[in-house]
Amino acid sequence: MRKILKFATPVLVIAAGLGSVQVLSSAKEAPEKKVEEARLVSLYVDEVRSERVTVTVRTQGEVRAKTDIGLVPQVNGRIVEVAEAFNEGGYFEPGQTLLKIEDADYKLAVTSAEARVAQAAVRVEQELADARIKKKQWDEWVVDGEPTPLALNQPQVAEAQAALRAAEADLRTAHLNLERTEIKVPFKGRVTERTVGVGEFVSVGTRLGRVFATDTVEVRLPLTDAQLAELALPIGYTADQGNVPSVDLVATVGGKRHSWAGKITRVNAAVDNQTRLVYAVAEVDDPYGLAADDGMPLAVGLFVAAEIQGVIPHDAMVMPRTALRKQDEVYVISDDNKLEIRKVNVLSTTLDQVIVLAGVESGEQVVTAPVRAAYNGMPAQPIVRTAGQQTTATSSR
Repeated sequence: MRKILKFATPVLVIAAGLGSVQVLSSAKEAPEKKVEEARLVSLYVDEVRSERVTVTVRTQGEVRAKTDIGLVPQVNGRIVEVAEAFNEGGYFEPGQTLLKIEDADYKLAVTSAEARVAQAAVRVEQELADARIKKKQWDEWVVDGEPTPLALNQPQVAEAQAALRAAEADLRTAHLNLERTEIKVPFKGRVTERTVGVGEFVSVGTRLGRVFATDTVEVRLPLTDAQLAELALPIGYTADQGNVPSVDLVATVGGKRHSWAGKITRVNAAVDNQTRLVYAVAEVDDPYGLAADDGMPLAVGLFVAAEIQGVIPHDAMVMPRTALRKQDEVYVISDDNKLEIRKVNVLSTTLDQVIVLAGVESGEQVVTAPVRAAYNGMPAQPIVRTAGQQTTATSSR
């Protein structure tokens, strides 16, 4: 019995302790649960405004010369003179001699041709004199009948006159060949390259160099179908005096932004079969003179951005550029302070603003600040920027 009590007593004590703990736990009141309200996230917003706008079409292209030619001689000979202007980058005036080919042989050819012309002229006079004599003889000695052309020396006169015209043509050819010993072009321009020098013998068709005219340059601007529609330009368009769309061409040269004013003169009549785009051509007159921006010419080979003002008006919604998320989303804070993620139909974007056709309404508040882990229905408190804050945000971008 003692052994049983010795082992049972600890078990009874432990059981009594566990029972007491259970009774005390069941008698304790449960703690009161507190429901925390969702915390509002403060976000900067701007108000969407409604405007009637025309879209500025933006594209880009490379400046190229409207007239760009290779120089080749039309006569053979040795080069005896090269103008200082005929060097890469050199400037020349219309009709200025760029190269001179040895002309001694061509001067001799002119002298020989002049002699042949004189001989042919003498023969014509002789045949005319013979014709007058034969006519007089026929009138004095023949009573009846009409004389034949041969009897009056007419075929001989015609032959002599034809020989004179041929000799005169040879003389003109000789003069032309003599003039062609001086290589000139009929426009003012610049030299792109020179491939020959003094003392070199050249033949007809030898490449002497390349030059381009500086009176007008042009830029090929790729346009999508939507951009053509904004500009109201048909495929195959050619400008007339009363309807010439203007274009601003912009480039950064030497760390400074420059712009030049041009005009759209034509639109290609075919669609590019690789890019599926249509190319419009913008022209700028006197790019190295009057059209230069602060002394900076619109140089051939320069890559420029182009801005063309559209002509189709749109009733659109305008908001800051910072409101656009991804490609076509904005965050709108509703009247009950809930964030909504909206899809918008973007018409155009600039560095400062975005223009949309649908997805938001005038007067709604769009978020212009960064948002982490945004989701539909997220509580948000709109904060309208003050003028100072707006200025700070803009300058830091």
